[in-house]
Amino acid sequence: MSTRDDGFEIELEIVVEAELNLAESSRPEEVAGLPASEWPFDPTDVQREEIGFRNLLGAIQELGRGTRPGRDGTGGGA
Repeated sequence: MSTRDDGFEIELEIVVEAELNLAESSRPEEVAGLPASEWPFDPTDVQREEIGFRNLLGAIQELGRGTRPGRDGTGGGA
């Protein structure tokens, strides 16, 4: 992988980690305890975003390790 790709992956990982930290710090479990009319955001949306960010972060980290499931004969896929 080229240095340019490495720089992009590092920057992407930093951005995703920041977004994940923001989602975690919003404390959706506390908001869910309030009446729905007082929610500043939908806690289910925040939880869904957090899961997506965790999945994306895991994929970025795997890319950094040079592993690609299904392409090395050890995993599924095309």
